[in-house]
Amino acid sequence: MYIAMNRFRVVPGFEEAFENQWKAREGRLAEMPGYIEFHMLKGPKAEDHTLYASHTVWESHAQFVAWTKSEQFRAAHARAGESKVQYLSGPHFEGFDVIIHEDRSGKRSASEAA
Repeated sequence: MYIAMNRFRVVPGFEEAFENQWKAREGRLAEMPGYIEFHMLKGPKAEDHTLYASHTVWESHAQFVAWTKSEQFRAAHARAGESKVQYLSGPHFEGFDVIIHEDRSGKRSASEAA
């Protein structure tokens, strides 16, 4: 498995606009082979920003890369430049290979690369 995360530092007062922007966004992830799930996370507030993170889970790193090169990716991000949300800086990407996974029943598996 592979987890792709983007961290967003949203300027105070723009949280509602940021959240509404994501709620209104057309989802294209489910069209992609290897896509498992998406989460938008709201984190702590600091004096100068509220932290958010988007979190997608993929069957493999290669399938995530295919998403970033796809027509679905271009369509999903086509209106990004129109945003009225103010950020402290652009999104910060972090990608992770899953080396151990434990499901809700307690069943644990480790990747061969672990």
